[in-house]
Amino acid sequence: MTFDRRKFMGASAATGAAVALAGATSTPAAAAQEHGDVKGKGPRTYAFTVMGTTDLHGNVFNWDYFTDKEFDDKAHNDVGLAKISTLVDRVRAEKGRRNTLLIDAGDTIQGTQLSYYYAKVDPITARRGPVHPMAQAMNAIGYDAAALGNHEFNYGIPVLRKFEEQCDFPLLGANALDARTLRPAFAPYSMHRLRTPFGRDVKVAVLGLTNPGIAIWDKAHVQGKMTFPGLEEQAAKYVPRLRSMGADVVIVSAHSGSSGTSSYGDQLPHVENAAGLVAEQVPGIDAILVGHAHTEIAEYRVKNRATGKDVVLSEPLKWGQRLTLFDFELVWERGCWSVSKVAAKVLNSNAVEEDPKITRLLSDEHRKVVAYVNQVIGTSTRAMSTAEGPVKDVPVIDLINHVQAETVRAALSGTEWAALPVVSQASCFSRTASIPAGQVTIRDAAGLYPFENTLEARLLTGAQLKDYLEYSARYYVRTAPGAPVDPAALTNAEGIPDYNYDAVYGLAYEIDVAQPVGSRIVGLSFAGKPVDPAGRFVLAVNNYRASGGGNFPHVPQARQLWTDSDEIRNTIVQWVRAKGTVDPSGFASVDWRLTRAGVPVF
Repeated sequence: MTFDRRKFMGASAATGAAVALAGATSTPAAAAQEHGDVKGKGPRTYAFTVMGTTDLHGNVFNWDYFTDKEFDDKAHNDVGLAKISTLVDRVRAEKGRRNTLLIDAGDTIQGTQLSYYYAKVDPITARRGPVHPMAQAMNAIGYDAAALGNHEFNYGIPVLRKFEEQCDFPLLGANALDARTLRPAFAPYSMHRLRTPFGRDVKVAVLGLTNPGIAIWDKAHVQGKMTFPGLEEQAAKYVPRLRSMGADVVIVSAHSGSSGTSSYGDQLPHVENAAGLVAEQVPGIDAILVGHAHTEIAEYRVKNRATGKDVVLSEPLKWGQRLTLFDFELVWERGCWSVSKVAAKVLNSNAVEEDPKITRLLSDEHRKVVAYVNQVIGTSTRAMSTAEGPVKDVPVIDLINHVQAETVRAALSGTEWAALPVVSQASCFSRTASIPAGQVTIRDAAGLYPFENTLEARLLTGAQLKDYLEYSARYYVRTAPGAPVDPAALTNAEGIPDYNYDAVYGLAYEIDVAQPVGSRIVGLSFAGKPVDPAGRFVLAVNNYRASGGGNFPHVPQARQLWTDSDEIRNTIVQWVRAKGTVDPSGFASVDWRLTRAGVPVF
């Protein structure tokens, strides 16, 4: 299958029209997938498969750039497009390539040091710059379309546009609109023709939908440039149009979970995890490839309210750990193709070897990034780990906060805000990150902060900081005094992820986990004195939180005193380089703890 990018973008810009992709030459394996009597003595049927990935997050190799070794986890999952490529080749060999499509549901170009390197260190946007490794790999594997994810916008629109230019397939986003014209800023959909032996092609439409939360999470990049309406309304607009254009099958690739919930509360009128709502509310959809939530859903059926028909949803696990297969069966009746059956399953990439075609293609890029992340930037007097970060005030989280607070103090020096106390928030993004004793490398420091967040300074009162901490403390499961405590079961109440629990550095307080949500912060003090509810503080805070990520109170509305354009990760690396030696005795102290009725939990 081929994709004429210039022709497609011209048509898309003018009308939002689709691209037609013709199937390849038939093979014996392909013919085995086509059923029916060509002479018309029996029903004419046709079967094809749509493969899908999501949340690849810059993973090409089965490699962890933070540990500098092959990726592994407790479940012994593998990651990367090189593994996915092997699975794809096997499915194409079994089904016949002409009977398959391959799509993605977004979050492609952010998440590893490989993707960071080609956005910031050796950027693809430079004059005569490199081709992004994810574009190279996905082109080589033969993707047919990909939806935009929210993390596509982390490096700014120019990087995204350059990546789009380098892809041999369309990036889809029906609800990513130009803020001025309200026309699609990206292709809304693509149309694909699959050849059958019966003289009538099957037309498969892929509608791409991205996440409305981009307006909050990447406000600095998109405000005034793009707007992101809800998935349901844009699907309701485009699905009938696709059907009227002759689509026999409509698939939605949605960078949106299926839970119907939003991490940003009521800050936006549009639901963050709306894939299930789209299936339920919009008639005419056959299947939805789900992304964003980083969960594995092999097959999930939602009954459409208007038609009573099942819509099949599937979400493959992140980072290339799984490949979704949607298996479609169609029947020719009354002069058209109609879907008679849809089923979904996932394949595990740990069952196959990496495709040498992909590893050879990107071996030079991989070596460059490995050398980059292993640069020594300083030393540490002791080892520090995030392992207990979710339940204890640990030195390595204090390091993040100390760097942030020190950076903000320096930035506000000489301003009217210079005399105000500075406090700082940070989360435990990874429970496996660490700083070793001895030499510290870029990958050690970068591992503490895997996201592309930047730093801001916001003005809050003491009362607002207490509200902030109470909201953060929802993260803990209520546990009665004297009851047994399992650290593994104490956190992530109501499914709250680790990155939405903040410790605030510079304040001293207890979190009484025996108390109900909203009444847990005890003994809040600053510099040994109770915090004055009317007192003014500067909060060093990441841009995700400042823009409303996690729906924490007060911060999005608070006055912005300063903002930085560099990632917090780089700020930490530069701090270590400047200091030369990381000594926890200069910044670490136990200022918060978990208690029950005044008795420490640990």
